[in-house]
Order: sequence, then C-alpha cells, then structure tokens
Amino acid sequence: MSPHLGKTLFLLGLGLMLLGALLWLGGGSLLGWFGRLPGDVRVERPGFRLYVPWVSMLVVSVVLSALLWLWRRLGG
Repeated sequence: MSPHLGKTLFLLGLGLMLLGALLWLGGGSLLGWFGRLPGDVRVERPGFRLYVPWVSMLVVSVVLSALLWLWRRLGG
C-alpha cells in the first residue's frame, strides 16, 4: 500500500467527521433544502411512503465531480 493512499484515506475520513459534526451541531439546518428540490419524487399515502431524491442526488454528483476534477487539475 502506498503512503499516498493512506494520506488520502485519512483526509477523506477527517472530512467526513467534520461534515458529520456540522450536521449534528447545526441540527441539519445547513442542508434543509436537500431532498426537497423540484424533481424529487415524494409519494405519501396511508401505509405507503415512496421517496426518490433524483435531483438532490444529481446535485451531489455534480458537486463531487467538480471537486474531484479540481483536485486532479490542481495536482492533488
């Protein structure tokens, strides 16, 4: 295993811990919009609940792709 992979995994874990702490301390108010965007499917009936966050997942995918592109572009 290369030391570069270890450093990357450590930084990824640290970033996830910080994100979790922000969500926990902020009560989720930072991401209150997530899952409520136009295009997210929500069907609620008695005894049945369907939730498909299509647009929210698309936003997450675009943001992560842009961040990874920047990271590779800047020599990370």
